[in-house]
Amino acid sequence: MHADASAVLGPFVGVLGGMGPLATVDLLAKIIEETPAGIDQDHVPVVAHNVAQIPDRQRFVAGDGPSPLPAMHAGIARLNAIGAGCIAMPCNTAHIWFDTLAAHSRAPLIHIADAVAEVLSDGLADGPAPARVGLLATQGTLRAGFYQQRLGARGIEVLHNRDDEFDAWFTPGCYAVKAGDLERGARLLGEAAARLAERGAERLLLACTEVPPALARLDPAGLPAQIDATRALARACVRWWQQQPRTTT
Repeated sequence: MHADASAVLGPFVGVLGGMGPLATVDLLAKIIEETPAGIDQDHVPVVAHNVAQIPDRQRFVAGDGPSPLPAMHAGIARLNAIGAGCIAMPCNTAHIWFDTLAAHSRAPLIHIADAVAEVLSDGLADGPAPARVGLLATQGTLRAGFYQQRLGARGIEVLHNRDDEFDAWFTPGCYAVKAGDLERGARLLGEAAARLAERGAERLLLACTEVPPALARLDPAGLPAQIDATRALARACVRWWQQQPRTTT
């Protein structure tokens, strides 16, 4: 990027995407939706590194594949090289490596779970904070514990799927979305969500970025109200950009 172009564009949000591509596009769409804009020029400047060749995060955590960390480091480096002011990752499981990636990035990284915590602190528009949340997340994200830590600090009980439910519904549902079969993904992930509702979840926290595009295809009346971690991340990106100084030339 030329120096004069940087001066015109000002600060911009970098997105480390590709994990998966549809989840990246979902974040970009939600950044647009969450931006109070009247004209094109009011929108948040975003550059997305939507490179899907980053090794599978779930498989690595399960001991069945190469580490995604070198490829994520390379993506972070590219976003830093072109001048990203902050970086967001539309992949919850990737946040297992958040601290390592943040330590090697000039631009600060926005943690998706911190974005969700901020939404809860601001207050939910459609009702009070729940006492019990059904956490729809990969097993890697669950084991990392960053959502449980933030929700527990607010006195919120966390429910999650059992191992057999992961095998039958959640994991194949995520991979159906990655393969572009949203109908099958919606059906499978809807079953995983229904099990959490049966156990008393008052809200569902969509803490895997494949889940929101899938559940959007289901009748919302059949499930508890949702907290969309991708939308929370989008709001955090918009808030960051609104706080940046603007150039006038």
